[in-house]
Amino acid sequence: MTRLTTAGRTGRLAGSALLATFALLSVAGCGGGTGEESGDAAAGAGGTESPASPADSSPKKPSPSPSPTVTAADGTDTGACADGNCEIAVSKPVTFDIKIPDGPAKLSVTKVGEYEVGYKVTHGTSKNGGSARGSASGKGSGCVTYFYENGSGTQCGGAAGRPEKEAGTVALQMLSGPDNTAILRLVSG
Repeated sequence: MTRLTTAGRTGRLAGSALLATFALLSVAGCGGGTGEESGDAAAGAGGTESPASPADSSPKKPSPSPSPTVTAADGTDTGACADGNCEIAVSKPVTFDIKIPDGPAKLSVTKVGEYEVGYKVTHGTSKNGGSARGSASGKGSGCVTYFYENGSGTQCGGAAGRPEKEAGTVALQMLSGPDNTAILRLVSG
């Protein structure tokens, strides 16, 4: 009977070692930790540590949001528009002062999305003022509003090149872009 007990113990020890090895390999292969943790577990079982490969199925930390691919000559500085000429990138609604031939005005960017833009310009007093607005959506779309001494005109649709300087005119152009960023250009003649 002693022989059976020894055989039973040997069998149990072998089975336990096999189960421990299987459990260790299962944990290492599940991707439950980083490559370093799996390597440490394998090294503790008498294995060797190997660097993580690109095909490693370990969970990855989320990458930061991509930077906008749209760039502008004046960056995102709305103050650059104070002289009537600027090119800025806009990624959220913003309101700032501009000058048009009729005098001071407020430019409000009302919508910026992926290939989507919207804006409104108000000037003068409520009794004797005016407004202009534009909105566009779709890849390659935009709007241009031309301000003259006694009025304005807006065109929206397919984006065109940069407006030319024209005496007595201020042109406001908004171009939709990717990554929820648009280009705003102000060109004074």
